[in-house]
Amino acid sequence: MILLPETARQIDTRVAQAQADGHAPSLVLGVVRDGALVHLATAGETPRPHVDLQYRLGSISKTMTATLLLRMRDEGRLTLDDPLEKHLPDTGVGALTLRRLLGHASGIQREPEGDWWERSAGADLATLLRGVTADKIAYPPHRTYHYSNLAYGLLGGVLERLAGMSWVDLLGERILTPLGLRRTTYAATEPYARGYVVHPWHDTLREEPRTDTGAMAPAGQLWSTIEDLGRWAAFLADPDPSVLAPETLTEMCSPVVISDLDAWSHGHGLGVELFRDGNRVYVGHGGSMPGYGASLAVHRPSRTAVVGLVNAYTLRNVHLGALGRQLLTLVLDAEPAPVTPWRPAAAPPPAALAELTGQWWWMGTRIEVVVDADGDLRAGPVNAPNLRFVAEGPDRWRGRAGGQDGEILTVRRDDQGRAVALDIATFVYTRTPDQEP
Repeated sequence: MILLPETARQIDTRVAQAQADGHAPSLVLGVVRDGALVHLATAGETPRPHVDLQYRLGSISKTMTATLLLRMRDEGRLTLDDPLEKHLPDTGVGALTLRRLLGHASGIQREPEGDWWERSAGADLATLLRGVTADKIAYPPHRTYHYSNLAYGLLGGVLERLAGMSWVDLLGERILTPLGLRRTTYAATEPYARGYVVHPWHDTLREEPRTDTGAMAPAGQLWSTIEDLGRWAAFLADPDPSVLAPETLTEMCSPVVISDLDAWSHGHGLGVELFRDGNRVYVGHGGSMPGYGASLAVHRPSRTAVVGLVNAYTLRNVHLGALGRQLLTLVLDAEPAPVTPWRPAAAPPPAALAELTGQWWWMGTRIEVVVDADGDLRAGPVNAPNLRFVAEGPDRWRGRAGGQDGEILTVRRDDQGRAVALDIATFVYTRTPDQEP
């Protein structure tokens, strides 16, 4: 799939304008649809961007750290409600849970002790932990959002203790190699764009250091290309089950905390940011390190994403993440995902299943039950059944989508074995509105 010429033209124009207005040495944005990079927009010549040019990801690294942690949870190595003390004993903040640390709702301070870690050589885990004392709770925990890089340094330490290997080796084994992210690396690997601060008054460039952040690496160390970042966006839209179960990624994208309580426009899940744009929610993350900025925004229902990289610490009057989300909205509005054609069923369902279909009533409210192509029951408003139930045994079904997710549907039968009522989590639906449940 490629973009329509007019859509591509608008994206190219917006990116060129952002590079010029923002005084960016080089800027690249990519559009991902259905798992593939379908459009590349580049601007600037210091250096000239291309798909294999590395930039620094910054905090987008956190999305991979979170994925590793959730996979360990799925393997039974931890629970999200484990206190930090269980895995990293003798810190002053051991009562904080892994879930709260993942979702930036722990209240722990934003940065570790010492010099600014993003621009300084990093310390090892033991040194990081020695600086984590009880007074590092900067904000009342469990109440609201407080972003913390330190939290992800600690989560990386949890991973290393559980895996018995370094965070970067675990990352390579569990994510980078399986997904073919060959140009996503711990340290800069040629070809890569040098990162700069642009002087505000005379537009000269100051090259920034490319630090090894040590124990804080899980919060922001990684380098990558627009091509690899596009592959990671495709994974967040539709994950490879061998890397992470799809239902686990959906869990990661559920809000832990809302950071904007007035408008509910931004929040955090388990390692990913959540952005509301009208009736759409985008998942992803922003990133920055000295000399670099990065953005990632994914619309999971349509498997569409926009990713961006720049080799300047800040852009003048331009926010890279906001630009990426605006372009994602532009693509979704201009080019909706293709509609899947309806196809007739190959055969009617078995009689025992067909008997459950049709209209049912509860307290004057009507629902419709249909059978889908997988043999599951769909229930809900007439012509729009939005609940899905999967068979668990004779006359017993488990909710797997919608407001009855996890609840039980039980079929009630009369003395002749005919289905006369559906008990959905104690709400009993009958065949006619005047029939007693």
